[in-house]
Amino acid sequence: MKRNKLYISALLSLSIALGGCEDKLLNLTPESVLTNVNFYTNAKDMNSAVLGVYNRLQTRKQTDYLLLESPSDNLYMSSNTNVAGASEMDLLAITSDNPLAASFWDASYNGIFHANAVLKNIDKPTDYAAGTKDQYAGEAKFMRALFYFDLVRVFGAVPKVDSQLSIEEAAKLSRASIDDIYAFIIEDLKDALTKLPAPDKAVKGRANKGAAAGLLAKVYVYRKDWANAKTYLEQVNTEFKFKLVPNFASLWQVVTEDNDETMFAMKYIDGTNGQTLSTAFIPNSGAINIVDRGAEVALPSWSLLQKYEATDTRKAATITEWWVAPSKPNDPATWYPYVSKYAIKHTFNASGLDLPVLRYADIVLLYAETLYELNLADQALFQLNKIRERAFGNATHNYTAADIATKDAFTNILLTERQLEFAYENERWFDLVRKDKFLNVLTKEETYYNYSNKTPVVVTLKPQAYQKFLPIPQQQINLSGAGVLVQNEGY
Repeated sequence: MKRNKLYISALLSLSIALGGCEDKLLNLTPESVLTNVNFYTNAKDMNSAVLGVYNRLQTRKQTDYLLLESPSDNLYMSSNTNVAGASEMDLLAITSDNPLAASFWDASYNGIFHANAVLKNIDKPTDYAAGTKDQYAGEAKFMRALFYFDLVRVFGAVPKVDSQLSIEEAAKLSRASIDDIYAFIIEDLKDALTKLPAPDKAVKGRANKGAAAGLLAKVYVYRKDWANAKTYLEQVNTEFKFKLVPNFASLWQVVTEDNDETMFAMKYIDGTNGQTLSTAFIPNSGAINIVDRGAEVALPSWSLLQKYEATDTRKAATITEWWVAPSKPNDPATWYPYVSKYAIKHTFNASGLDLPVLRYADIVLLYAETLYELNLADQALFQLNKIRERAFGNATHNYTAADIATKDAFTNILLTERQLEFAYENERWFDLVRKDKFLNVLTKEETYYNYSNKTPVVVTLKPQAYQKFLPIPQQQINLSGAGVLVQNEGY
């Protein structure tokens, strides 16, 4: 834990040091002209610069659910949320002025800017320890690829920035094609894979070779390049020692957060540099032995809750169900579930629970998907049932060949397992979009369930095909030259 505290303190220091005079146009230009001249002079400086790249994701990650969970059928905004733009996300009524989309864009490109700064200045220090220079370059490329993977999935075609630009150059930068962005991501990850240390040699919270192979495999799955996906998924399985932990709930406890399943995570320190996610889902009145008060930003949907079978251990580890006493003596009690996946004892809005970015469970399910697409249904079934057996503690709920007899049947089962496994880990929206299911699945959402009359509240939605991508933030279009950044269709 001491090592992690030192790591995060460095992130804070760098964030403050580089925090002045931020450009708003794609966050692409240096935030201080003194930075390039005086900062990247030795290996210690470069280490701090790399930690600064992580800091951008560390800051963004804790609010990603507002952009990536609320439009899905996992989550709905509570009646008292005051987060600007969240209700529009929840109701699929997103406009180009949505502040959450703009914040996601800014944070991601800010991370890319810092990664580019590392790579531009990587040759300046002359005091690197053996292997350290390659490690820092690999980390910068891994993180740049991760930021671009997020951007291309959220916005589609986006500007490709692989160097530091002047304001004038940035204003002329148009969107690269989706294919070009993915090619860039793959190039970065392949290079990172050659430079990063093995997982057992890397500091927790920093990129490692196994995480790079896993992310590269995931990118290939999104590209439907099944042969390459299989290659890298099998590399993860054969070269590294990641595995499913026996107890799903242990993934969400501080004492066991550094485990064999977590391939890459953002790290936090309670009260010092904590994350807000643990508080965001807690009821206003708080939760006993967790936190005295909560933010109650969003609530779990009945659409999700009803899918968990009673003996599925993921249910209790993800959602807590409780009764709220009636306000009047003769009134019925109110049924009140809340998201508890991140509900550990913590300081309000400053939890020390780490947030996984890539788990080995994702690799298992991506492998199942890839094998099925390669007409290896029996092997796909074996992988799928690894997740089921962990969830139920035995093989009594395993799927059979008959359950996945058709591709559509397999896809539906895969999406359900991914929904139950990764609820509130920001996978559901992406999964529905990439599998061309969001137009059908998101026509309605069952939000609150009234146990008194056994009836859910149903919200009718009207998803449109163009909404597979969010709008390019209008402020970015305004800051660019006339006609340079073209808006996504439909907005």
